[in-house]
Amino acid sequence: MSDSSPDRPTAPVLDVWCELQCPDCRSALDDLRALRARYGDRLELRLRHFPLEKHRHAFAAAQAAEEAWAQGRGWPYVEAVLERVEELDRAGEPFLVEVARELGLDAEEFDTALIDGRHILIVDADQAEGKAIGVTGTPTYVIGGERLDGGKSQEGLRERVEEIADRLLAEQRG
Repeated sequence: MSDSSPDRPTAPVLDVWCELQCPDCRSALDDLRALRARYGDRLELRLRHFPLEKHRHAFAAAQAAEEAWAQGRGWPYVEAVLERVEELDRAGEPFLVEVARELGLDAEEFDTALIDGRHILIVDADQAEGKAIGVTGTPTYVIGGERLDGGKSQEGLRERVEEIADRLLAEQRG
């Protein structure tokens, strides 16, 4: 939740277009953790869904992540699933529910959310927006109007994100 009082400018936003069955997104986890640690609430880090057709459990995983956010544990859930991409490949939706249980979330509610599709519209909207701005793979970062494609290479991406974030924060201070 951001404080939108006139004294405090809103934090710059880093949108991370991600897919929870993507090995490249798992590789980006360390960068995302480092960015969250460095900037805290001075940078709004938003996970955006971009499930790829080649990964058959990616759409369900995106919905499960939204349920984790609804239950207040979005980032821990996303990290736990990304760290175990191979298990998601093998086990599919039962694995998504099991991770929720391991994190102390309401696993039955996860199961119900995957069945009733309550988060489909969020996932569809993210994917459509991603396509509209030219996202073709994951991870892709968007900050300060600049798109950085991490699907081709992670090399130097965190440094580039930090440069842009630092510039945006400096501009806010004026």
